[in-house]
Amino acid sequence: MSISINLSISSTSIMECIKPSLYLSIVACSLPLYFNCFPIATLATQKMQFPSQGTKQDGLISQAFKPPKRGSPPVSAGGSTRGSVCISGKQLITPLIPSNKLGLTFAERPKFFWYVPQTSVKTAKLLLLSDADQNVLYETTLTLPNTPGIVSYTLPESAPPLAIGKTYHWYLTLVCDAQDFSTNPRVEGWVERIQPESSLSEKLATADARKLPYIYAEAGIWHEALTAIAQLRYSEPKNLRNILNWRQFLTSVGLNAIASEPLLDCCQAENSASK
Repeated sequence: MSISINLSISSTSIMECIKPSLYLSIVACSLPLYFNCFPIATLATQKMQFPSQGTKQDGLISQAFKPPKRGSPPVSAGGSTRGSVCISGKQLITPLIPSNKLGLTFAERPKFFWYVPQTSVKTAKLLLLSDADQNVLYETTLTLPNTPGIVSYTLPESAPPLAIGKTYHWYLTLVCDAQDFSTNPRVEGWVERIQPESSLSEKLATADARKLPYIYAEAGIWHEALTAIAQLRYSEPKNLRNILNWRQFLTSVGLNAIASEPLLDCCQAENSASK
């Protein structure tokens, strides 16, 4: 006895089964036992849909840091590279700031970040000066870690608050030679405090911690964007998303060389003085 099975399928049905990126649905259509491919196609679609990397909903930083449209700080002599005998390897001390060396902040006393390579010295000198007359407003000596990595320091309550609309000049110097500071390697940058717009303040007030880096980065507020994403790394050091966001953020401003360096829990001030 022979059994004949009618396998005729309309061209319309075949075209409905064949959809882009649904290989499983095509296989399902070719099976002689079942002709309805749509449940399998739906399942395949669901399994192949992944959340896009860097979506605003996830608070991911998916684009380069957007620097504000404003003038660059005045050109200076730059950081000294002499006296680098106290630094091991080719990597130099590096400030975590945009390429124009100016970082905006909303804070009266912002947090600063630097990469410190392997060095034989244990202290660094931080100076904060008024940009107009270069008077020293605050200075302190920081104790450095024993291992290379990215360190940070928040201006304490004893430091004078930054005034809105003013730019300040800072220096961080490795104390290789306590007798002759001109030979010590140093880096510099500028920080300016501005007032947030009311719409941005409202957005920040209702945002959770994971969205803060994105909001600050979009607004061009460097110090808070960097601090917010660093805080996520401190709280969840093994979280892959936080690690990737951190690296992508630094890479967006040309800090590729130190993007994979460890984020250290440092630093403490040995002494400080306000002027």
